[in-house]
Amino acid sequence: MSATSAVETEFSYKPLAWLAVATFSMGIDGYVLTGLLPHIAADLHVSVAAAGQLMSAFALTAAFAGPVLGTATSRWERRTTIAVALAVFILGNLVVGLATTYAMAFAGRVLAALGACLLNAAVSGYVIAVTPVRHRGKALSFVLGGLLTATALGVPLGLLIGQSSWRYPMILVAAMGTIALVGILRGLPRRQLPAGRLRDQLRPLGRPRLLGALLVTTGILTGSFTCFTYAVLILGPAFPAGWMIVAIMFGYGVASALGNGITGRLADRFPAPRVLTVVLVVLLLNSILGFGALMLTSAGIAGVLWFFLQGIGNGGAAVPQQVRLAALAPDSPAIVMALNGSAISLGSALGSALGGIALTAGAAPNDLLGLAAVVLLATLVLHLLVTRHGQPDSAGRR
Repeated sequence: MSATSAVETEFSYKPLAWLAVATFSMGIDGYVLTGLLPHIAADLHVSVAAAGQLMSAFALTAAFAGPVLGTATSRWERRTTIAVALAVFILGNLVVGLATTYAMAFAGRVLAALGACLLNAAVSGYVIAVTPVRHRGKALSFVLGGLLTATALGVPLGLLIGQSSWRYPMILVAAMGTIALVGILRGLPRRQLPAGRLRDQLRPLGRPRLLGALLVTTGILTGSFTCFTYAVLILGPAFPAGWMIVAIMFGYGVASALGNGITGRLADRFPAPRVLTVVLVVLLLNSILGFGALMLTSAGIAGVLWFFLQGIGNGGAAVPQQVRLAALAPDSPAIVMALNGSAISLGSALGSALGGIALTAGAAPNDLLGLAAVVLLATLVLHLLVTRHGQPDSAGRR
């Protein structure tokens, strides 16, 4: 029996459950700080915008370190790589949780990012390697579901715990990561993938269509984090009680998981670029209408509707984009997933920084929706250009 046939026969979602737990811990880490920025700023004696740059530091580090670390560890067995990356991620979060100064918290975020970027690339490459093509959308959706479940359950829980101290959620992330680490070491099958070189990692960037598609990822995340990083400032005036923000974050997580589940299945039935087009149009219209609504009224019902629909769109963009990227580079999916992880991190960093710069320059929190709309419009145009000059739609589905 060929290796491909063996994978088709023996494939099971069960071992991937521990990877979903790992992405669950990353999801809490990636989102919980958003609702705690005022607490972090007060405790570390910095501005809210400066506290927001802790997210930028994480994202920028992950963006540029991902391909380098992925190449340096490419000869490692994949389970070992995932375990080491997760251990570094856990250590970084412990440093942040125990930080007594802004500089120490900043260093902890950088350390956590080094683990997270390698973990993200290793997990995506592992899932693609062990999953039959016809199940790839559902498998990615399943593992990414840990990330999105974190926004629905872990982030509200972290915010609730964080009302006493913003440090406790960091300890929670480390604890969840440790549980995932034990499960991965005990239950995840070993997998050896071909070794790579940094030149090979960066070679796809020389292909205009693929580079454009990766920039679409960056654009989506930039538009998202321009607002999401400072969501507590946008929604806070209308919902001053801490439990209200926790409830809203819970709703956002449910919406993200819903969007992920829907597009994960649609990407197996319809061309991935077409599914992504619909998602981008929804995100753009939501930002425009939300910006207009918040200019006329307070961030009450209108703000919550905007935030939840943004969650559906952001959660729904991940799987069709990864399926499209895998179709554009079927000979090097692990490399492309590593680059996509860098594109995600770069977009997160740019969005957090862009929102922080706008607020420092005097923009109102509601103005960030208009800024996000501009970014999303440019992203939609780029996506349509990549799709028009790219492969036929059937290739995206395959």
